[in-house]
Amino acid sequence: MGNYFGTDGVRGEFGKAISCDIAFKIGNALSQIKTNPKIVVGHDTRLSADALCLSVSAGIVQGGGSVFNVGIIPTAGISFLVESENFDFGIIVTASHNPPNFNGIKIFDSSGRKLSESEEDFLEDFFQCNFTAEKCGKFVCDESLQKKYLEHLKNSSHVTLEGMKICLDASNGASFVIAPKVFKNLGAAVAKTACKNKGEKINVNCGSLHIENLAKKISKTNADVGFAFDGDADRVVAISKSGEVFDGDKLLYILAKDMKEKSLLFANTVVGTSHTNSGIMVALNRQKINLIRTDIGDKYVIEAMEKMNLSLGGEQSGHIIIKNYAQTGDGILTAIKICEIMKETQKSLDELFDANLIPQENINVSVKDKIKILNNENLKILTNQIANEISPAGRLLVRASGTEDKIRIMVEHPNKQKAKIFANQIKSLIEKI
Repeated sequence: MGNYFGTDGVRGEFGKAISCDIAFKIGNALSQIKTNPKIVVGHDTRLSADALCLSVSAGIVQGGGSVFNVGIIPTAGISFLVESENFDFGIIVTASHNPPNFNGIKIFDSSGRKLSESEEDFLEDFFQCNFTAEKCGKFVCDESLQKKYLEHLKNSSHVTLEGMKICLDASNGASFVIAPKVFKNLGAAVAKTACKNKGEKINVNCGSLHIENLAKKISKTNADVGFAFDGDADRVVAISKSGEVFDGDKLLYILAKDMKEKSLLFANTVVGTSHTNSGIMVALNRQKINLIRTDIGDKYVIEAMEKMNLSLGGEQSGHIIIKNYAQTGDGILTAIKICEIMKETQKSLDELFDANLIPQENINVSVKDKIKILNNENLKILTNQIANEISPAGRLLVRASGTEDKIRIMVEHPNKQKAKIFANQIKSLIEKI
């Protein structure tokens, strides 16, 4: 991992870890590693989006590249357009699920895939040097390209959703127009919350990390199901009519079963991560479906899917990759496919899920220096002690977030109270350190 790129592009607080200067250099570097590239650029609703989009575009244009700005669009929309419209690169300016004062830059190659770590390192070598390419490219605003992504989503389903009532929470982010529109086009009645162009409120008490308002909306409107996206809509969390929360693990299981029945699950294998609940693995095995685990981060899930030519993978956070339709996580697409299964089977979300999850206690601790914390000897001793104590029935993960200044703790154990006690012991020690 380089000095700028984390597990999901360049990201941080605007004006600090991510700035207009960095954005310009990234754009100019792309025009150095490929002569006169054609690049599609989009963004979410954040207040800093215009500044960063203009800066990265200026870098591209000064390097001789052509920029096609499509405006507010989900991350998966950029990935789709890069491949379908034959762009050399795609850029989305977004900080995904992070707070409004954060922003970031994700880059896709010509096939619609995120840059690999080696490609990111190669790009960094260019924009960290003092050389700046100075040519003359062009800048075009073309928001009509959004319609092609909308049609792609609509065409991903062969089932009408007529008769279904669906609640949507767009997190005041990139999907605030497209998500309601595509579900209406598919025939569903749509109730909305946090579906506004309010970048100052993106991910604030709404979206996939804050599903309370969506749950209330489902109850109030008597909807069949609800979906909460994050700021760039590459992840989704669902809520059933009964109020049960369905994270990425649960959605992955429902999709895997359905795809296996339709002979769409290549090698009867699904890619998850080290965070994927062990109960999901047991339930998948019962369905004669294998689970392969990767490091946490959708880029690692996608890499494993690529290597083994697999068709489905995802994370507990709600990143789901359905390879037949997308090269990256697409929360709207995932929601469409879940509704499709509900309509075809005439079953509720609760009825579609029959796995028994093992209790997990997840805690995030804000820190100033992630590396210092993880290298602390006392923390290593404590985590080793706990790991030995809960083995083989339980699992422990303590890791640095790739997108925030946080240490993430996960303890999985059949005894929920024990999982909570152990997780809090680690949290207390980290706070002391």
